[in-house]
Amino acid sequence: MREKEFLPLIKEKLGIEELNPMQERMMRSASNASDIILLSPTGSGKTLAFILPTLKMLRPSTGRVQCVVIAPSRELVMQIAGVFRSIARDFKVTALYGGHKVEDEVNSLSVVPDVIVATPGRLLDHIRRRNIDVLPTRILVLDEFDKSLELGFEDEMSKIVGRLKNVSRTILTSATDIPVLPDFIVLDKPLKLDFLGDNKKLRRRIGIHRVNSDGKDKLNTLYKLLCTLYRTSTEDRTIIFVNHRESVERVAEYLEKEGMPVALYHGGLDQSGREKAITLFNNGSRPVLVATDLAARGLDIRHVANIVHYHQPLTEENWTHRNGRTARVSEEGDIYVLVGPEEDVREFIDFDDTFYPDGQASELRFANMETLRFSAGKKEKLSKGDILGFLVKIGGFEPSEIGKIDVFDHYALAAVDASKAREVYPSIAKEKIKGKRQKIEFI
Repeated sequence: MREKEFLPLIKEKLGIEELNPMQERMMRSASNASDIILLSPTGSGKTLAFILPTLKMLRPSTGRVQCVVIAPSRELVMQIAGVFRSIARDFKVTALYGGHKVEDEVNSLSVVPDVIVATPGRLLDHIRRRNIDVLPTRILVLDEFDKSLELGFEDEMSKIVGRLKNVSRTILTSATDIPVLPDFIVLDKPLKLDFLGDNKKLRRRIGIHRVNSDGKDKLNTLYKLLCTLYRTSTEDRTIIFVNHRESVERVAEYLEKEGMPVALYHGGLDQSGREKAITLFNNGSRPVLVATDLAARGLDIRHVANIVHYHQPLTEENWTHRNGRTARVSEEGDIYVLVGPEEDVREFIDFDDTFYPDGQASELRFANMETLRFSAGKKEKLSKGDILGFLVKIGGFEPSEIGKIDVFDHYALAAVDASKAREVYPSIAKEKIKGKRQKIEFI
């Protein structure tokens, strides 16, 4: 695929006016014969950076798999596949990941895709079931390779790579390096592009603040901090990181009881639960997200103003990836670390100052959005346009009163102005959309 074909689509579909130096360098690298290791900070645009040379290397569709992209999480797989599809018009892109119906994936594979984006476990399962033949694959991409090549994935990855006998180009990308690659990853004179020096520029765009807690249980301090952060702002998004699933549930429950619009996110949730949490966070219905380190990588989350470390991260890599959720591209952000009495601060944390929360609950200002759930999605041929038209025509909403609309395989979520939603809900709940009556309910 030639540059003149996909560069206009980048502007039209992704809203990107021009490529950054890292993306430009990656696109030029497609002309080289060597493999590539790309190291670049979180939020710098690595997904597009590896898609660009891949598009240049793809040949006209042949009915065979040309490229396999492997990522360690289902959320990252969905994000990569979404970017691919938006600019690779002439190629079929299929996403394979756990948490949704295998039957849907098998049907999708009935027409052989040019590009497969997958988690290791689900890809290996399809290979073993002979649902897909990956032998013709010429291009292999490992995104977040530091994660996908660690011990938990090593056995699966070894077996997958063993099936990819015709790969001639390999691209590895991550925001953190690993000292030694496993033996089954063999690179041919790799070109190493290291943009991690850009972390220094990122450091100038973030403030890192210590927040002292009087007690071991930091919930009251966290609440005061959020009251302070949301005293004037109505749209800022905040991610609160904790180290355990149980802590996510406990912290979220506490904040909800205090009247804060919170979403929670961890590995114990099913696919629908994860999708719902990120959608509500992104569309402004729940501007506070409580999460484990699962949310530190690969999620398509934009305009996060604040990162709160309720628990300090266990490693410097986790510190890097957590903080990379804010100050993305050219934005600014703030990092808050809650420190309990007699709690040691990890050596990789460097504070700019100490922050003293002074907010009151009466001063809270949150975005006033609610989310409606429709019981139909892509597989039922329901589109964003269908939902927008329905809400305007039947619900009487102005387009400006309708926020983000997300359509999934078998359901859809639409953010709407909360002050009007409750008033019009009884009427829209009874109406048909595209000739069918769907269940419509508030999240």
